[in-house]
Amino acid sequence: DYDKQVLDEIAAAPHKIAAHIDIFHFRDAQAEMMNVARLGNKYLADMEPWKVIKTDPGRVKTVLNIALQLCANLSVLLEPFLPTTAGNLRKMLNLQQSTWQQAGNADLIKTGDTIGETSLMFEKIEDATVEAQVQKLLDTKIANETENAQLNPLKPETTFEDFSKLDIRVGVITAAEKVAKAKKLLKLTVDTGIDQRTVVSGIAEHYEPEQIIGQQVLLLANLSPRNLRGVESQGMILMAEDATGKLVFVQPKDAVQTGSQVS
Repeated sequence: DYDKQVLDEIAAAPHKIAAHIDIFHFRDAQAEMMNVARLGNKYLADMEPWKVIKTDPGRVKTVLNIALQLCANLSVLLEPFLPTTAGNLRKMLNLQQSTWQQAGNADLIKTGDTIGETSLMFEKIEDATVEAQVQKLLDTKIANETENAQLNPLKPETTFEDFSKLDIRVGVITAAEKVAKAKKLLKLTVDTGIDQRTVVSGIAEHYEPEQIIGQQVLLLANLSPRNLRGVESQGMILMAEDATGKLVFVQPKDAVQTGSQVS
């Protein structure tokens, strides 16, 4: 019958698990242990003692005894894989630690034994916890990629005279909006300390317009104007790009007067 089938599977489990461990098939051994837990879940679901109690209390005593004996066996079978959990289960069942040789028996809990206080075996993992762990893994991956990334080689030498032709100023972004039909572009209004000018910058995938209002930036102020998506851009915002393609503003460490030159 069903009871005997369950007891036979409990009796066979230690030998199956040990056989896998002996040949270092630890995943298969763990799967056999989990099969015992699934067996218990299915047995209780099939037997429905919460219903049978109304018509056959004696039968319920048998069902619960088999379920408890299965749990007692799990407290032994869990030991190689989840020793802390095995200990918690033994505490709930009010059992001393059993040996592997005792596993498989249907009388680990004796007549008259008292069960201890029960509690949840595992903490429920909320979606937010999973998302936080996934993000942590992604952040670690990005950090590793950045650390091991190959940097672009240095460009050919230039002269001080060529560099001195660049007019790099500290500016402040006073307005920002997305450029229509251009997912990478933001239209910025930049205060250079001398004038207010429009600059189109390819940072829309990295910053929302409202994030950067008031941001101090470095602006290549004497770059020839360019028409980008119908907007004349009068300069270029200097950005740093890491190995992952992330863009960040190049800016003074401390706030300085708007219009200050970089030299």
